Amino acid sequence: MKKLLDYAEEGDTVVVWRIDRLGRSLMDVLNTVNLLRDQGIKVRSISDSIDPETSAGRMMLGMLATLAEYERELITERVNAGIAAAKQNGTRFGRPLADPAVIAEKLKIANDARAKGRTAEDAAQLVGWSRATLYRHRQAARTRDELSQQV
Repeated sequence: MKKLLDYAEEGDTVVVWRIDRLGRSLMDVLNTVNLLRDQGIKVRSISDSIDPETSAGRMMLGMLATLAEYERELITERVNAGIAAAKQNGTRFGRPLADPAVIAEKLKIANDARAKGRTAEDAAQLVGWSRATLYRHRQAARTRDELSQQV
């Protein structure tokens, strides 16, 4: 498609078997047709008989645009309904929760490495973390310790 758009010049006619071959979605097709028309390139569809140069062809493209918008809204509604239903059924979204025992063990290993003179970067890599992750877990452990001492 990129080669076609680069190759076609004003006055050319792009002929396609079906109008939907110009894009992956109806909105993509409409955007491509409008881009080509803006560049003075005609578009013809053989099997659909859609010619954006005629009023009937433009009407068909307009109807396709309306249907594409409707389809996008339906998909969004269905996805949102599915997410809401999954949440009501207890599904948790996002990254899986890390095992606190594993985090504590890795933090102990990293802290021991730091005590032996290794850099934070090296200590973090030793347990498969980034330096920022090491710092984040150290801060969280400090906060937990402070909260437990207050109680």
